[in-house]
Amino acid sequence: MDIPLIVALVTFLAVMLASSAVFFYFNSREALQTWRRRVEGTSATLESEAAPAGMVDQFMAQLRGLLEWFARMNQPSNVEEVHATRRQLINAGYRSAKAPVFFVGAKLLLAILMACLMAMIPAKLLGFPSVSKLTFYYVLVAACGYYAPVLWLRRAIAARKDALQRAIPDALDLMVVCVEAGLGLDQAIGRVGGEVKRTHPELSDELNILALELRTGSSRQEALRNLAYRTDLEEVRNLVALLVQTDRFGTSIGQALRVHADSMRTTRRLKAEELAAKLPVKLLLPLIFFIFPSMFIVLIGPACIKMVRVLFPALNGQ
Repeated sequence: MDIPLIVALVTFLAVMLASSAVFFYFNSREALQTWRRRVEGTSATLESEAAPAGMVDQFMAQLRGLLEWFARMNQPSNVEEVHATRRQLINAGYRSAKAPVFFVGAKLLLAILMACLMAMIPAKLLGFPSVSKLTFYYVLVAACGYYAPVLWLRRAIAARKDALQRAIPDALDLMVVCVEAGLGLDQAIGRVGGEVKRTHPELSDELNILALELRTGSSRQEALRNLAYRTDLEEVRNLVALLVQTDRFGTSIGQALRVHADSMRTTRRLKAEELAAKLPVKLLLPLIFFIFPSMFIVLIGPACIKMVRVLFPALNGQ
């Protein structure tokens, strides 16, 4: 037998054994939970009635358990890495205590799934590669699956930061109106968080958390610094520093917010102008290599064909 075929067969058997082990593990856990509920006196009829409605919940619970199991196998090496992962998830909007566990487990799970999908590809389609080349393929596919959640997390953070940057000037204008109408800063934060919920849900979520922290007794400076930590934006850090200084020195909050909103709007307009100025440079390569050749073919092509049809017979006749 060929060596790649043997490797594919061994990989298939290993995947089947691992899948069977995971299935029997969760099946035994479910059986133990059923016996425990029976011993505690839980009605079986109520369980059977609630089972169809909770099938999705059961599947999600089993998936969470599987991710936690993989996370225990893929624990970070130091505490700093755990804190960095948790902060990135918070910046992306995932504040659950188990979010880092699910993220780490998803990395290892996707790596194994990608390797399993690679094992299902026949060796004939890969050109019957050697053992070293096949091993390289497996490592490459597993690495892609392992680092795919990292790339997804970076894109989620960038999208959330962009949404917050677009929403902050509008929210500051509403906050200025609320403060000048007689509301305090804490009440204005809660009111603006409710008003921008439909148009800017990301900023509404952050402002609502800030309002809840203020209601639970946290100091204003601590709650504002937590907002800057969750968003990790330079604009928010500047706003937090402004509000802290305003609260400390007793200056007018409305006037400070108005000036800051104007400066942020100016900054946003300058960034838009910067992007517009970069556009011709970015379009230069596509124009040279894609658009101009197509235009030349469309405009000059028929004329060249006609010249060839007219001149070649004349040259041959001479």
